[in-house]
Amino acid sequence: MATPPKSPTSLSRLYARPGFLLRRAHQISAAVFEDACKDLGLTPAQFGVLTVLQAHPGMGQSSLARALGFDKVTVLRVLRGLESRGFVARVPAEDNKRNISVTLTAEGASVLQQAQKPAEKAYKRLMAPLAREQQEQLLELLQLLTGELEEEARAAFVPPAAARPLSP
Repeated sequence: MATPPKSPTSLSRLYARPGFLLRRAHQISAAVFEDACKDLGLTPAQFGVLTVLQAHPGMGQSSLARALGFDKVTVLRVLRGLESRGFVARVPAEDNKRNISVTLTAEGASVLQQAQKPAEKAYKRLMAPLAREQQEQLLELLQLLTGELEEEARAAFVPPAAARPLSP
């Protein structure tokens, strides 16, 4: 069986595709965040969960997943890790015992507070290669892209009403 010829053009096209670049940017973003928060051992997903729970104590697991655009398996995995570290508590919801309500513990609130400066440092490091105008443009374009293609997502993104993202 003949091997197809290798084409540098096809690699160039691959490496210039938005999906490839977005995935690579996400990998870099996660690495920068995890490096900044290494003393706390927090991932971006954990930081997101803690931040949403601080703003909305007692939120249900399903609502929490939607508030971050996570699928149910991912939010459960993140919650189990945070719960094992004593950062969140999961209990049956008062209004429906089949639903699970999640709250931030005092220890979780403390680690979230400690994570604020490293998270900001990570944000600044990630955006450092861009001029101020480019940073604003990048965020506007990402909001436009994700907003216009939301129905294509595998997991719904439904932020709590009071925290809807600004439209570009």
